[in-house]
Amino acid sequence: MSDKETLPPAPAWNDARSKLRQSEPAFEELEPGGALALALNDDGWILEITPGGRLICQAGMDIEDIQSLLSDGTPEDLGTDELAKQAKYYLQPMVAKFRKPLRDAGFEEQTEMTEQYVAITFQQAVDFLKVDEVLKSVRWCKQQFSVRSEG
Repeated sequence: MSDKETLPPAPAWNDARSKLRQSEPAFEELEPGGALALALNDDGWILEITPGGRLICQAGMDIEDIQSLLSDGTPEDLGTDELAKQAKYYLQPMVAKFRKPLRDAGFEEQTEMTEQYVAITFQQAVDFLKVDEVLKSVRWCKQQFSVRSEG
């Protein structure tokens, strides 16, 4: 969901991207040469690695989905701010069980809101010159989400 990536790709991005896709075939390119994304669980959590050197775990909702949940067949038109607040309300229980381990691992929490979606992201910088460490972080994230999703 992170389409605000404005940093130029890190010099080692192409090599790292290739190694990441070899090690983790489930990675999908969001656009040619762009960020790689991987579904973490059935709750909609996504792991994303950006060309600018960010590892992001995020959960989000489309504004249209929130609008459908809230309207319940009524023509009431809520403003984007109100819809965003409601989306955060729906996302909180989903985020709560992952917040502590992600923060403890050095991830910074942020909320992103656009006209299209609301996402709660946990991100940290990665060094593409140390691809093994990036892969280790990806495996750690996958493990956290598989363990906590089951319990």
